[in-house]
This record gives sequence, C-alpha cells and structure tokens, in this order.
Amino acid sequence: MSTWSTRVRRRTLTLSAAAAALTLVLGGCSSGGSDEGKSSGGAAKSGGGAFPVTIKSSLGEAKISEQPERIVTLGQGSAETAIALGHTPVGIEEYAWGSDKTGYLPWIHEAVKKSGDELPEQFTGGEDIDFEAITELAPDVILAPWSGITQKQYDILSDIAPTVAYPGLAWSTNWDEQIEIIAKALGKPAEARTLISRIEKQLADAAATRPAYKGVSFSYIYTSGPGTLGVFLPEEQRVEMVSSLGLTVDPVAKTFKETKGTDSALIGLENAEKLSGSDVIFTFYTDAKTREEIEAQPLYAAIPAVKRGAVVASDDTSFVTASSIINPLTVPWVVERYLPLIDKAVAKAGGSAGATP
Repeated sequence: MSTWSTRVRRRTLTLSAAAAALTLVLGGCSSGGSDEGKSSGGAAKSGGGAFPVTIKSSLGEAKISEQPERIVTLGQGSAETAIALGHTPVGIEEYAWGSDKTGYLPWIHEAVKKSGDELPEQFTGGEDIDFEAITELAPDVILAPWSGITQKQYDILSDIAPTVAYPGLAWSTNWDEQIEIIAKALGKPAEARTLISRIEKQLADAAATRPAYKGVSFSYIYTSGPGTLGVFLPEEQRVEMVSSLGLTVDPVAKTFKETKGTDSALIGLENAEKLSGSDVIFTFYTDAKTREEIEAQPLYAAIPAVKRGAVVASDDTSFVTASSIINPLTVPWVVERYLPLIDKAVAKAGGSAGATP
C-alpha cells in the first residue's frame, strides 16, 4: 500500500510497502451525499454567498473567490467528503493498494456511479505528485487538508489553483475538522455539522446493536517487519472507529509515548507483554508472507489475545483502508463488514473480556 493513513494516521490509514501500508493505513447511506444543485460536471453551484473565502493552513493561504466547479483532491478523505457534499472531483490521488478491480476505492466508485457523475481521473500523488496531470485537469481548487504534501509541493500546486492544506502537522487533521475545512472551501459550511452528526449516528447505531462489546478492551497494533511492534493511540482514526462501535481502548495505550506526528507509539516487540490486558487485538498486514513472519515470532504469538485467536485482521486491502479512515463514505461502507469480524474476535476473547479493570 503506497500511502496510507498512518497518521501512522498515515499521519491512515505511513511506516515502506509495509511502511506504505502503515503510512494510511491506514452501510445504509453509501453515498452520504447531496444531489442538490449539481452541474453537469458534478459540482454544486449553490453557496455563492459563501464566497470569497480564505482558508489558512500551515503551508499558506487558499483564497477561493467563487464557487469551485472543478475540484482536485490529494491525500485521503477529501474526495469522499466532497462527493458527500454533492461535488464529484474531476481528479483524485490514486490509491492502488486499497482499490478493487474497478481501479478505484470501492466506496468512491459506488458513490460516484450512484450519483450519475463521471468517475474522477486518477493521478500519482505522494512524493511524486504528477503536477502535469493536475494542471491538465484545470482545477478551480485543490483540496489536501489531510495529506503529506510538502511546502515545495504546496507552492507548485498553489500556482495551479488555490490549495487547501493541513492546519497543523501533515497527516494530523482530525476527521471532523477535515469535513469542516472542505465544506467551507466548497461553500457549504453549514452542511459540515450534518455530515459529522450522520457519521456519529451511524457508529452509535451500530454500537447499540452490539451490547456484548461493552467492557471489551482492545489494542490496535501494527508492525513494520519482524522484531517491531507499534500501538495506535486512542485519538487515531482507526482506533476511534473501533471505540465508537462500543469497545474500550486498553488503558495501557495512554502509557505509551507518541512517535511524533503519528498518533502511534513504537514500543518494540520486547514490550509485547504490555498488551496482556487487551481482550481483543486489531491489526493489519501488508501481505500474506509478512503476516506469516510476524505471527511466527514467539513474543508476538504469546500476546494473550493473539494466543486465543481474538484478533481482527482482514486481508482485504479495501476493507483495511476503509476501516482506517473516518469520512462520510467509508463509515457506512465499512461498518456492516466490520461487525461480523469483531463478533468472532469477541467470542474468542471469551471469559477474559471485561476482566481487565
């Protein structure tokens, strides 16, 4: 997976393919969007009274003088939020690791096809942004509030179109803040709260169907290869998604020191025993070979939840990507797929679940 949220949120769903997989990796309302006021190009023409608008970021200011009609997105989550607001981008950063046979992230493909708009062009992002492809798309605005673009890249992008970058560190924008930023850039600031509330309700409704999750502790871990071990911290998006479904973050997570700018802590495999209080372990692997190598390590295999088989670890890269990022399209898409996996892990936790104070 080439760029993923590891805020180690890719701050997503970033540690090489494993690091790349670590660098993202990161239902009922599949599109989550509004069809109101769409033009033939997929951009809503309402909200004129919201312009001009200036959005500040750590890399510079984006001055948007009028309603954008041609939108390009970089990083993760921006395309989904724009689509949910009724604005299908003309171009998006490709994310091959999590894409399905259509060549797109499936929730994006489904939502755009449902809307009747044309699928966005895809281009290379990350460290090797295809600036020529973006220029050819003639964007009115470039949205990248949850991305890793550099100052140098930002300066080039800003010469193409007003570019909305992150307000703090790269890959560190909270999911709800990202929605607010994009809604403001697209002239629909009031709709941000609607999208945020919808996501919160979708997660809360799912949690209400699973009372058995109450009191079940978990840790969300990752590795960058044999001998390594990391733990995502409570505020990281994939952890927040699981806790919003009713499980409880193992309190041990609060004792770990964050690896700056990642919402995670590299604790080392030698400290695997510190996860003994976790009833369930959530994790992912970049490929089958890596999984075999990691699970063969005695210290890893001795983690109580791993030993019991109380582990949630999908080999579906689209699922891993979607469960690593919270936005209007991923949450409804992933929840119905997540619950059966969690059910099995909680069942294997058995009597240990809820035993940790």
